[in-house]
Amino acid sequence: MPSKSGCLGRSQVPPPQPSAHTRLRPVGRMLRGHLNTDKDLALHQGSPPPDSKSPVKISTEDPQAKAKPFTPKPPPPRPKLERALSLDEKGWRRRRFQTSHEDLAAQNWASPSRGSLQEGVPGPTSICSPPRLSTSLQEIPTSRRAPGRARGSPSSLGNSASLDLLYREGASAGNTPRLASRLPSCPLPAMDWNFASDSLRTANKVDADHADYKLHLQTRLFRAHSSLGPGQPPSPLACDHCSLHSAKSSFSLLAPVRAKDVRSRSYLEGSLLASGALMGAEELARYFPDRSVGLFVATWNMQGQKELPANLDELLLPAEADYAQDLYVIGVQEGCSDRREWETRLQETLGPHYVMLHSAAHGALYVSVLLRRDLIWFCSEVESSTVTTRIVSQIKTKGALGIGFTFFGTSFLFITSHFTSGDGKVSERLLDYSKTIQGLALPKNVPDTCPYRSDSADVTTRFDGVFWFGDFNFRLSGGRVAVEAILKQDLGVSVPALLQLDQLTREMKKGSIFKGFQEPDIHFLPSYKFDIGKDSYDTTSKQRTPSYTDRVMYRSRHRDDICPVKYSSCPGIKTSDHRPVYGLFRVKVRPGRDKN
Repeated sequence: MPSKSGCLGRSQVPPPQPSAHTRLRPVGRMLRGHLNTDKDLALHQGSPPPDSKSPVKISTEDPQAKAKPFTPKPPPPRPKLERALSLDEKGWRRRRFQTSHEDLAAQNWASPSRGSLQEGVPGPTSICSPPRLSTSLQEIPTSRRAPGRARGSPSSLGNSASLDLLYREGASAGNTPRLASRLPSCPLPAMDWNFASDSLRTANKVDADHADYKLHLQTRLFRAHSSLGPGQPPSPLACDHCSLHSAKSSFSLLAPVRAKDVRSRSYLEGSLLASGALMGAEELARYFPDRSVGLFVATWNMQGQKELPANLDELLLPAEADYAQDLYVIGVQEGCSDRREWETRLQETLGPHYVMLHSAAHGALYVSVLLRRDLIWFCSEVESSTVTTRIVSQIKTKGALGIGFTFFGTSFLFITSHFTSGDGKVSERLLDYSKTIQGLALPKNVPDTCPYRSDSADVTTRFDGVFWFGDFNFRLSGGRVAVEAILKQDLGVSVPALLQLDQLTREMKKGSIFKGFQEPDIHFLPSYKFDIGKDSYDTTSKQRTPSYTDRVMYRSRHRDDICPVKYSSCPGIKTSDHRPVYGLFRVKVRPGRDKN
């Protein structure tokens, strides 16, 4: 307990009159009330009046008559400074630094919103406080302490006077008084980029206009996931909002490529046998040790039907093939009205391992080329050309569409055609063939791999491998009755007998069409003409004769470079009066030059 002299010494100084600003603060009222209580207590205990120079008046009245019974009471509990600062203290004590795990959880709950700070959006609290305010008055600057405080004086009165003086100085300066923070004894830990505080910036929100944000955004490296599906682990170069544990030890299934290896390799110049040549023998052996690629070629007259089959697996992924092919080329005659939808269905069937290398159209003729994604670097520029065989050239239902390109050192030409229809119009179909080989202007810019063996009058001689497929409209002669009688026999017996009646086979033996071409052996029934949605041949009044109108032909500049593996039709696709016909081939590929 403080001594009476100490109390008297401090009570002689009249308390300052509080200003209007100070009276609004409950802490100031409580502390000044505490001082007045001590003063009154000292006066009640018989201490002399504060002014010792004033004369003392002696009363003649009997003190016993005026005396009232007095019961000593203990002084009221003195308010502690810690309790005065309890509201601020409790608020700051609840604020703490987030751990990295809490930060990752908060970022998964609410992602940053760029461009503006949206206020009032509920979200998980992410608070990181500055150094916590202490309740010790040792942090109050010395210049602001009470001038009359002596070392060893009572702490309660000294603290109250100093705090009251602090509030008065802050009010007179027009600023909110603050407690000075003590410097930490050791350096604070470094903050990462996801540091957030309510007093510094809104939690979990980013100001895209801030210079630090733009600078930091340039240092973030992102790498798209591989095409192997969403279930694969992300790339180690990707980071998640720059948190502390953003560099995860997960690896892509793709082989990494070092930048110095890319810089050292020449993609524009090289030779046939040079080490590191993109089209050279070393690179070819790396991808195709046997130097042969799998090729799929299909033709289908869609009869202009808008409805596409529910599933194209029977066409593109036949059950006889254990593996998907490296290159897919699909030609369509009388294609559906929505060509983009057709190409999308092709892409969906083959999946993300394949890309659309090229697609072209000539009226109702469509050609789509799809290639394995990792082989696209070994293809040259794709070129296309068209020929209209009708007398009225504006009507493009009959004609040809050719596409040419080079893969490694082997040039390919793919032609889809729709020849003149009619049982007896063989000469017109032969004319369509002649117009096509003379009218297709290919190659244009891609160099000819073997110019000394090329013929300017025949486009098929200017490429190493040629595949010609389409609706050639050659029929089976002999009439429908004779054909139906053969169809009733076993498949092994009927097919050779039907081919003896085939107009195209007869003309090829004469050498009047498809010179130098071959056709794989046929082991399927005629692909034309069916009732839509049924397995029966034409039952209409026209009673068209079943025929092998849809064919796939091939020609190779080098002997035995093309080997047919499978040649068949798709009886399960019944949305047209034609059945699709496809062929699987193994084609030898030669190394090429990076710069020809």
